[in-house]
Amino acid sequence: MALSALSLGPSNLNPFSYSIFKSLKLPPFLQTQKVKIGPLSVSPMGFGTWAWGNQLLWGYQESMDNELQQVFNIALENGVNLFDTADSYGTGSLNGQSEKLLGRFIRNFQEQKGSGSDSDIVIATKFAAYPWRLTPGQFVNACRASLERMQIEQIGIGQLHWSTANYAPFQELALWDGLGLVKAVGVSNYGPKQLLKIHDYLKKCGVPLCSAQVQFSLLSMGEDQLEIKSICDSLGIQLIAYSPLGLGMLTGKYSPSTLPTGPRGLLFKQILPGLDPLLSSLRDIANKRRKTMSQGALPGVGHVGRLGGLKELGRVSHGTLSKLGGEWDSGLLDFSLACLAWNALERWKRMGMRDVAINWCICKDTIPIPGVKTIKQVKENLGALGWRLSSEEVLQLEYAAQESPRKMIQNIFLTR
Repeated sequence: MALSALSLGPSNLNPFSYSIFKSLKLPPFLQTQKVKIGPLSVSPMGFGTWAWGNQLLWGYQESMDNELQQVFNIALENGVNLFDTADSYGTGSLNGQSEKLLGRFIRNFQEQKGSGSDSDIVIATKFAAYPWRLTPGQFVNACRASLERMQIEQIGIGQLHWSTANYAPFQELALWDGLGLVKAVGVSNYGPKQLLKIHDYLKKCGVPLCSAQVQFSLLSMGEDQLEIKSICDSLGIQLIAYSPLGLGMLTGKYSPSTLPTGPRGLLFKQILPGLDPLLSSLRDIANKRRKTMSQGALPGVGHVGRLGGLKELGRVSHGTLSKLGGEWDSGLLDFSLACLAWNALERWKRMGMRDVAINWCICKDTIPIPGVKTIKQVKENLGALGWRLSSEEVLQLEYAAQESPRKMIQNIFLTR
């Protein structure tokens, strides 16, 4: 006889059985929702690793490495397989540290989980347009250097970190011709005009442009971003949204009287006082959705007792759950579904402003890559997956963003 999810909870479950299912991470139905970037299948949200090695802006210390490994593991165990980095990430003597850490974390994860456990991981790295990289060969060498730092066979997405069109246009073709040793080609910080140029050039060479990375968030909805998004949609280029939380301003963690240390504090001091309409809207939506979750409803399904709805939403098959080992009868299948749903419910009940801001990016058909450096952050950001804002909520947020007089400062490397 199938168990009713209505009765599920820590006090109602057999302790042994409950511990088994509680150890399950993100429900499988969330892990199967992939997005295509060229030939690659990636999670609808990735994670950025700018902070991994950056002492100046993010206060990195090597003592953080053990926690960063756990952050990486938690992300993979919960279905996030896209990690964005760059050969320039890391300050001073730590230049390239982000790539080195990613490579080490992949090897450690593989040793822990077994051979082949890293086959689904997609590393997107960016190659800096340094002044001394003047030939295609030098750019190929940069790619090889990244492979060596990460000790992997092939890079998932190779991206130009920025365009040199504004100050060294002669360097552009050399950079474009030097893309190689990657599964998919992308760009970063390319404005509308340069995006069209590189797309057309690569198309003539028989190379598809698969992704374009740009600062995109409720704080960064300028004309350039909207035009870039329109171009990407028309040409089949996947837009990757970096800084979806505005360097942390959209998390609700900071206020004009509570600022982060370092250079970010100076920026936040200028922008935060004008963000009340947007922050209030984010907080309002998060609170309403949390209240709904606390009443036992899952997004798009209703009450967790509706196992038929869970099966429809989750698309969890007998075969998927049988991977855990052993045979599953119908009662145990319902029980497992309910446990997975209950775990998802607990996570969504902790939904915060950051989850709403990230989900807005997902609703705009972009792949957000919020930065993570702590276990707390990765767990919080996972709450952005598995649901979607309503069209009314999307409009509410965008109207609030327009009503907020302060906007995010744009990256100085963004070209037109």
